[in-house]
Amino acid sequence: MRRITTSQFVDFTWSAVALVVIVAAMTIGGASASSGSEHGGASGMVQAPSADTSPDLAVEVKIDNFAFTPGVITVKSGTRVTWINRDDIPHTVDSTQGKFKSAAMDTDDKFDFRFTEPGEYPYYCRMHPKMTGKIVVQP
Repeated sequence: MRRITTSQFVDFTWSAVALVVIVAAMTIGGASASSGSEHGGASGMVQAPSADTSPDLAVEVKIDNFAFTPGVITVKSGTRVTWINRDDIPHTVDSTQGKFKSAAMDTDDKFDFRFTEPGEYPYYCRMHPKMTGKIVVQP
């Protein structure tokens, strides 16, 4: 039986990781392309499910690579938005209107806020002020 060297194992592991990343990217890209009108297409807008389909409305925003994704979200009143930091450095979520403010979030930390009043809620990371996003709340 042939022995596998450490370098061959590392090469195989990285190849497997690359394949998983490519498949995930293709899956996410395909889902976005197939539902562009429902989720705002290339603009990055996402709509939460209607109140008829879920008693506890919830939407997630990913923080990664110094960006909030999606950057703009349209939700129904009563929706809970959860920000999850997937970056390697701390970030915050701060309302420009003073409506909500998170503590510094390390990797995989979360911050939740339930939006009960219609309106527009711009926000940013106070550690990286060029990182911005907006929640649009509809009745």
